[in-house]
Formats: sequence, C-alpha cells, structure tokens
Amino acid sequence: MADGDNQTETPAARKGWLRRLAAPLVILAALVAFFASGLNQYFSLSALEEHRDTLRAFVGDNLLLALGAFVLVYAAAVSISFPGASILTIFGGFLFGLWLGTAAVVIGATSGATLIFLATRTALGDLLKSRASGFVRKLEKGFREDAFSYLFTLRLIPAVPFWVLNIVPGVLGVKLRDYVLATFLGIIPATFVYVSIGNGIDAVFESGERPTLSGVLLKPEIILPIAGLVGLALIPVAYKKIFRKDAAKLEGATR
Repeated sequence: MADGDNQTETPAARKGWLRRLAAPLVILAALVAFFASGLNQYFSLSALEEHRDTLRAFVGDNLLLALGAFVLVYAAAVSISFPGASILTIFGGFLFGLWLGTAAVVIGATSGATLIFLATRTALGDLLKSRASGFVRKLEKGFREDAFSYLFTLRLIPAVPFWVLNIVPGVLGVKLRDYVLATFLGIIPATFVYVSIGNGIDAVFESGERPTLSGVLLKPEIILPIAGLVGLALIPVAYKKIFRKDAAKLEGATR
C-alpha cells in the first residue's frame, strides 16, 4: 500500500523538483557557457586598455546602440550572478562618462536584480525556504519590520553580497515595488564611485602602467570618491552609537 502511494506521488514530486531546479540550472549553464567560451577574458582592465580606442570609437558613432547593449549585458550579468560586475561598472564609466555611465549601470543592475528576484519568487522560493541558513533568518527580521528601509540600507552599505540581496527578499515575500525602488536608489552611491574609477582610468592608461584594480584604486583621482563612500558607510554606524548613548543617558535619568 505504501509502495503504491509512493509511486502515485513520484511524478508530481519529480515535476516539482524540476521546477524548483530550473532557475539555478539555467544560471549554472549560463556561467559555464560564459567561461567555456572565453568571454571572461574580455572583462578585465587589460582588455579595456587594449581595446579602448575601438570601444570609444564605436560608442561615439553608435551611442544609443552602445548604451542599450551595455544595459542588456549588465542586466544579464547580474541575473546570472556574474562575479565581474564591478569591472563592468568601471567599463561603464570609461565608455559613457560619469553621469551617463552611472545611469546605465543603475538601470542595468536594477533590471538584472529584479529578474533574479522574480525567478526566485517563482522557481526557487520553496527550495530556499527549506534550506534557509542562519544568515537568511537573521535578515528576515529586518525585512519583516520595514522591507524598504532595510533593503535600501543594505544596498547603500554593501555589507551583504549583492547576489544574496537579489534572492532573500523574494524568498521573504518583499513587495516588487519596494524591492525595485530600494535597489535602484540604494545602489546609486556605490555605483557612482565605481563609475568614477572608470571615468578617471585614462590617467592610468596614459601613464603606461599595467592596469590592476588595486593600482587604480590608489590613484588620487580615484581614491577621493572611495573615501566619500567610506564616509557615507560610517554615517549609520556613528548614528547608532550616538543614538545608543543618548538612549542610555535617558534611561539613566529616568531611574
């Protein structure tokens, strides 16, 4: 009798697992295909230096096409959790300048993050809930209390990996509107800094130095925006400490 029940439930169970595994399998296949094809070699500062004249000429002649292609590539990279998104952001600053580059990256990143958010809600939700780690459970409290503010803060101060924040809100049932708006606004400061790096990277190329991310970050024209981001990240920390001190004083005064 038990065997009959198991056999009856097997097709439905298999179908359910296939649905749940569809999204991660697609992401894994896309990453394998990307690296197997050798395309990852073009996502480096050395490749940017080598092809910079060709790329800039193309952008100059086909600005709208280049912008559209860049946004699509960036969205695709984020949607498959591609590990080289920071290099792509630098590319955006180099190709399109500070303001246009920032806009293109923010739109592409938000679009890609939204895609994986939706995929998580439909295809991966049950699987991730059943395997929720302590890390996810810690985030859950903040999302339950105020999803928009919590996600905005986590995007603003990248203490949690970007790809984690693409998945967890979907698992926890955050509203799409809150997710998109908090992501869009929250990633602007960090994006601006990385785009600034790309916008000023010509100084490194012209000096004849071998471009590396660590070397670029130490340039005067680059380190100032980074210092600004660090200062921005420290504001909530300082606020918490001040708030706790004031709260402690108030509590002591009332006793």
